[in-house]
Amino acid sequence: MTTPTKADKQTLKLVEALDEIGVSRAAFYRMRARGQAPRHLKLPNGQIRIRRADLDAWFDACEVQEAC
Repeated sequence: MTTPTKADKQTLKLVEALDEIGVSRAAFYRMRARGQAPRHLKLPNGQIRIRRADLDAWFDACEVQEAC
């Protein structure tokens, strides 16, 4: 079993993640309602955080293999 690294534990604020993936807050909430958003944490104060590892995994899952 590998131990989590500091990068694995890093969390991004919602605005940081939205800037990185290039979508609006409204688009994120629509994706979230459809179950298509990256995994995220909802803090007791209502703020949303996204783990770096979860965002990277979400990006990997979005990859499309094009037929030649």
